[in-house]
Amino acid sequence: MSNSKVFLAATVVWTSWSFAGEHHHKREPTTQDSVAVNGWLDETNAAMEKMMAQMAVRHTGDVDRDFVAMMAPHHQGAIDMALVYLRFGKNEPLRRLAQEIIVTQGQEIVSMKRAVGDVPPPAAPLGAR
Repeated sequence: MSNSKVFLAATVVWTSWSFAGEHHHKREPTTQDSVAVNGWLDETNAAMEKMMAQMAVRHTGDVDRDFVAMMAPHHQGAIDMALVYLRFGKNEPLRRLAQEIIVTQGQEIVSMKRAVGDVPPPAAPLGAR
């Protein structure tokens, strides 16, 4: 199949998929919806602003430490936004994803900090002392 035929086919599929959802009837937003959306936006924006401010680090010349100094707040921002989503979001697959983000991004923060010596190693098992 030529590139133009592939492009045309992809365009038709995308267009029909895009417009398919427009025929569904949506309910009118309620005052409760507006309050939730405003709360969601306010809290998400606050988390984004905090993340961006914390990512603005003074570079030390140590690429490893600078990377961690920027990425740890980036990951924490993802955690903060996922927590906000859990307060307001209702979509179950997205709620599960938000929970996964909280766990995995937290683990990655610890791993990054440990890699540059900023986190003590995990405690030895009780029987090993």
